[in-house]
This record gives sequence, C-alpha cells and structure tokens, in this order.
Amino acid sequence: MRMSRNGMIRLVLAIAYTIGVGGSAYSAQSESQVRQADGSTILFFVVFAVLTLLISFWAARRATSSSEYLTAGSSISSGQNGLAIAGDYMSAGAFLGLSGAIYASGLDGMFLAASYLASWPIVLFLVAEPLRRLGKYSFADVLTHKLRERPVRILAGSSTLVIVSFYLVAQMVGAGELISLLFGIGYTPAIIMVGALMIVFSTLGGMRAATWVQIIKAVLMIGGSSMIAALVLVRFGFDMSNLFKTAVSNHPIGHGIMDVRGFAQDGVATLSLGVGVLFGTAGLPHILMRFFTVSDERAARLSVFYATCLIGLFFVMLFFIGYGSIALLRGDATYAGANGALFGGNNLAPIHLARAVGGSILAGFISAVAFATILAVVSGLLIAGASSAANDLVVGLSGRQLTERARLQVSRISAVALGVLGILLGLACEGQNVAYLLALATAIAASANFPLLILAIYWDGLTTRGAVIGGTFGLISSVVLTAMGPTIWSKVLGLGPAIFPYDSPALVTLPLTLLVCWLVSITKAEPEGDWRLTGPSVARYVE
Repeated sequence: MRMSRNGMIRLVLAIAYTIGVGGSAYSAQSESQVRQADGSTILFFVVFAVLTLLISFWAARRATSSSEYLTAGSSISSGQNGLAIAGDYMSAGAFLGLSGAIYASGLDGMFLAASYLASWPIVLFLVAEPLRRLGKYSFADVLTHKLRERPVRILAGSSTLVIVSFYLVAQMVGAGELISLLFGIGYTPAIIMVGALMIVFSTLGGMRAATWVQIIKAVLMIGGSSMIAALVLVRFGFDMSNLFKTAVSNHPIGHGIMDVRGFAQDGVATLSLGVGVLFGTAGLPHILMRFFTVSDERAARLSVFYATCLIGLFFVMLFFIGYGSIALLRGDATYAGANGALFGGNNLAPIHLARAVGGSILAGFISAVAFATILAVVSGLLIAGASSAANDLVVGLSGRQLTERARLQVSRISAVALGVLGILLGLACEGQNVAYLLALATAIAASANFPLLILAIYWDGLTTRGAVIGGTFGLISSVVLTAMGPTIWSKVLGLGPAIFPYDSPALVTLPLTLLVCWLVSITKAEPEGDWRLTGPSVARYVE
C-alpha cells in the first residue's frame, strides 16, 4: 500500500512523538492533585535521600575503574544480586503503574503482572548462564563472540539507548507524580529534583552504589507492600470474599474487574502486549547488566532464581493492593473524585491506600520507599545506557577499543547526558500511565534485542549481515508500528483511524525479526577473516 506525502509526514510526526513521549490513552488525571506533605513523609524522604547519597559517596571511593563503575568488579554475591535484580524489577513503574492498572480495570492489570513474572523463567533457562560466560559490559559482547564487532556494537548501542529512554520515561513520570504528592510542589520542580539526585548518584557511585540501594529498597518494598496488603485484609476481617464483593460493588464495571476482559474485547491485542512483556525482559539492558556483577555462570543462574521468587511474592501483594484500592478508595472523596479517578492520578493508588489503612506514617514510609525505588532504578538505567554508549556506540563508531581511563570518562559523561534527557522526557510525559510506558519499552526490547541475543547464543548460522539487518528491522518496525497504533496515531495525535490496529507490536515484530535474521543469514555467507577490533575481546563460548 502506497502512502501519500501527507501520510508520510503524519507518520514521521507520530514516530517522533513515540520516541520523545510515548503517551498513553490510559493517562492519569493530573489536574487535581492532592497535596499531603506532612512531617513523617518529609522525614522518611530525607532519611532515604541522605542514605542514598552516603552510599554513593562510599561507592565513589572504589569506582576508580570502568569495571568497578559499570559492574561493581563482578564481586556481588548471588543472593545480593538476586535482591538487586528483584529491586530493579520492583520499580516505580511496577509498584505504581500495575497497582493503578488493577485499580482502573481489575484483573486485566494482573494479566500484565503475570506476564512480567512469567518472563523470568525465560531469562533463567535461556539467557543468564551464556550471557555471564560471554559478556563483560553489555549484551553486545555475546553477539561479537562470532559476529563482526563494529556494526553489531553500533546496532546494540542504538537499540539500548532507545529502550533505556522509554524505560526512563516511565520512571520519571512516576517520580514526578510521587514527589509532587510528597512535598506539595509542582510536577516540573519534582522532576528536576529527582533528575539532579539521580545524576549525582549514578555518576558518583556507579553499579556498586546502585546495587546496595536496590538491595535495601527491595527489602523495604516487599516489607512495605506486605504491610499494606495485611492491613487491607485486617480491614475486611481476613474475609477475601468480602473484599472482592466490596470492590465489585464500588467499580463501575462491576463483575468485569474479576475477568480478563482484554481477551474478550480483543484477544490479539492482549496477546501482543503479553508477548512483548514475556520476551522483552530478556532484552532489557539494565536487567542484562546485572549478570555481569557476579563472578560466574552459577551465580548468575542463582540470582535469577532468587529474584523470581521475590518478584512473585511482590506481585501477590500488588493483587491485594490493587483490589484493596478499589474497595477502600473508590467513592471516598478524600482520595478520589466523583468519576472514580484518584487525586494525583491512578498511579498513586498504593500511596493513597497506605494512608487509608495505616495513616500518614505508613504513607510517608511507602512514599519514601517508592522514591528510593525510582532513584535506584533510574540509576541502573543510566549505568546501562552509559555502559552501552562507552563500550558499544563509541567503540563501534570510532572503530577502536577505548583505554580504561577513556571508558570510565565516556561512561560518566554518558550518564549525565542520559540524566538530562530523562528530565526532559519526564517533563514531556506528565500524566502518562507508567505501566503502559514500561510495556512499550519491553515490546521494543522483545523486537530488537531478544531475537539477536537468542540467535547469537543458540544458532551457529547467524551472520553479521543477518543480525544487523534483522536487528535494525526489529528496532525500527517496533517504534514505527507503535507510532501507527491506536494509542499514538488516533487517541493522542488525532490523525484518524489507526494504520496498525494494536498498541503493542511485539506479536508481529518479534517473529518477523527472527525471520529476517534467518533469511538474510542463509542467503549470504559470512566473509572469512579477522573481524574483530583492536584491543581486548570477549572469551569464546565453550560448551
């Protein structure tokens, strides 16, 4: 089908909007924010902020090499790394966004959570061990063990920065709404405050600081969410049927909140979103980087096992928090408007619920933990992006390896640049649903990174040409189809009926990327010769 000139212009605008904004039809109502700053909230916030800065300064004394800065010298134990991975995944997007999704639509939100959890066995059985065995700084190391290094690193660096940008948007939106609620300040100064802290934290402390903040935050997040869930059950006398009956009676769709309505309305759209989440986790740069912080493959495997158990427990708590929010917050003028939308946005459901069941002290504690969550996750994102910029993009574009000192300098400069970009994107995306933004990031990861990673590990026939053309196709097609989907094309930009019928393109782009990689690889053999860059290279994979 040929597209007119006006159609092409509209498509370019939609793609630009998708990359810079990634908006959602399920945006929160940010106009009527409730200001609830009190002494306990501010105290908890200050304690966590000071603690993270102290950890950052402590870690900065050791971050004198690129290996220490980017991977903590591969000295983290499997138990510590499992907690840190869980902390990475128990992000503000998951805590605030999934709770808000359950509050808005019931079991549909839990379907998204289940897809996130189901993605971890894929990481455990297919990715963790070979990634640690082959990699040093980024997933591109796995690709270059048998492919030409320069084009592969340019592609890997580009896709990593796109995915990190999308994921960063989700965290910054949650940060802006949360800090705005915490201190009763506007969204813009809240974003700038968080952005400044994350830049200082990530550029000074590096991966070791991010790891320890993730560990502390994971323990507090699981403890805090368990406390909210327990208090919700106490409120209903531990009678779950009473909890669900109240939630059903409060919600405008009634018993619909107990069904996965997405399948009934459009099973393909729901399946596509699930596919993106299911396979996208194994392509998220900041998750993959965590395997380089442990000493060997066994530790990497154990890390994923521990993380999966903790994440599963966390999602069970979100189930009770989401339905507890429906039962206790809907219809309460203290927390929600007449239309049921929560003050400050549905993303703040767990914060409001904590106040409803535990008062200002619990709300302040949960708010501060959520803030620590945001700070730790965005720092991990900045480090992942900085690592890819230094070890993939700069190396690929320059055609030579960096010295140890240059790699460290480029990494820190890249972290600052990504931090500034995160602030700008966070300001542009005020009011967007963070869970949806996370789903878009994972859809792109599933389409661009996951196919290359799996093929490089398990198929000897993959060629550099096949990987580069296929990976480029996956990256571009996932962004373009997202731009042409109902959310961006029709509901956000108002350009008429959507060209592509689904919000998440993963169901289409993932198999097509695999197909393109295979077709291109079998049609032209890899040229022989030394295809590595000068300098240190990755050890070969040995069965």
